[in-house]
Amino acid sequence: MNPLFIVVACAVLASLVALHWYVWRRLVRDTTRPGSLVRRVATVLVVLGPVLFVGAFATGRSGLPFVVKQIVAWPGYLWGAVFLYLLLALLAGELVRPLLLRMRAPGERGRAAGGAEPAGPAESAEPSAPADTTGTGTSPADEPAGTGTPTGTATGGCAVAEPATATAPSAPAPPAPPAGTLPPGDPDPKPRPTPSRRLFVSRIVGGTAAAVALGTVGAGTYGVLRGPRLKHVTVPLAKLPRAAHGYRIAVVSDVHLGPILGRGHTQRIVDTINSAQPDLVAVVGDLVDGSVAELGHAAEPLAQLRARDGSYFVTGNHEYFSGAAEWVDHVRELGLRPLENARVEKAGFDLAGVNDVAGESYGQGPDFVRALGDRDRGRASVLLAHQPIVIDEAVEHGVDLQLSGHTHGGQLWPGNLIAGLANPTVEGLERYGDTQLYVSRGAGAWGPPVRVGAPSDITIVQLAAKRS
Repeated sequence: MNPLFIVVACAVLASLVALHWYVWRRLVRDTTRPGSLVRRVATVLVVLGPVLFVGAFATGRSGLPFVVKQIVAWPGYLWGAVFLYLLLALLAGELVRPLLLRMRAPGERGRAAGGAEPAGPAESAEPSAPADTTGTGTSPADEPAGTGTPTGTATGGCAVAEPATATAPSAPAPPAPPAGTLPPGDPDPKPRPTPSRRLFVSRIVGGTAAAVALGTVGAGTYGVLRGPRLKHVTVPLAKLPRAAHGYRIAVVSDVHLGPILGRGHTQRIVDTINSAQPDLVAVVGDLVDGSVAELGHAAEPLAQLRARDGSYFVTGNHEYFSGAAEWVDHVRELGLRPLENARVEKAGFDLAGVNDVAGESYGQGPDFVRALGDRDRGRASVLLAHQPIVIDEAVEHGVDLQLSGHTHGGQLWPGNLIAGLANPTVEGLERYGDTQLYVSRGAGAWGPPVRVGAPSDITIVQLAAKRS
């Protein structure tokens, strides 16, 4: 095995463990009592979650029965999404935690304003002398230590006072306050939160983080399972003849049929496309995450697609993980026409398709010369290519419009920032020289069936003629 792969895998595993320990510390240890049932149950969930998450990815491409993949996929992938937003919310909570700890409760504000604790009963600085019981006006405190005679001598029956030669004993010094504390009455310039306050603040921050994470994932899951919504984009093409003005292409990518998204999801997509009545349907890769034996039934509703000029398909990288040759044959049986580095002529423009770059590992990579080399460059051209990164080859071969997917629009915010590092365009329409690139966010989801900040879509691309 490649040593670099081992190092990277160990680094990823160590990071995963460290981040989960942080989440457990803030969400469980800091908010629950030691030995409590809540702490035990929460600890088990935090430990089991990443195990299922890794298991969901590991079983996805294994030979295990499909039902086992489904059982592991749901909790494993969902934990991945929940953990992401728990982590982000808890990190955001670190910014407000110090402020909450410094805030005083209403009962504490009065003591802070006075600068001292409430005064107790008054006490003298020195102990009072015992009362005189002899009637002489003296007390034992006035006698010299170790004698029983008065300080004065008797002369003629009168007591003559002599100057006292002994001083009264000094009062004992008060005990020193414990180390790290201030004497009573001295205001503490840096109040230290009590353990109960720390627990209260930890529960506020942790509870808010949990609510935000669960709410975000819940809404994102609903958006995926509900199905994609239609999006409309108009793309002017300089070479498009007036007769083809308004031609409508339904672009669907990244359906990702698999252990979570199945036949029902395919049916929703087909119904949405047919409701738009497009002229042509373009499926631009990553249709499946599994073999034909596992997911052939889930893909069958594609046979119901209706478009005047038919439906076309190009491979994505996940088709090569799932048996691309078998899937190309299967979609052909369902009525879709695969464009494997091939081109067809439509009224007013050329439609071409290239294999995904992942096919290079299987000797089936993209071949732009075969797909576009001998065409008439005076005609408008539309290219179906799964990954946006082939835009440079499209520009070189004079393509007017490239239709792609692959990025999912980032799928889980802030994943769009990461996707932007690896792709020229993450979503939407952009121009590269004389070539325009449109990237769909996709109709499904990979891994967690959740989308945040990148809702799924099926795009109706309407071609517009610039020439009168």
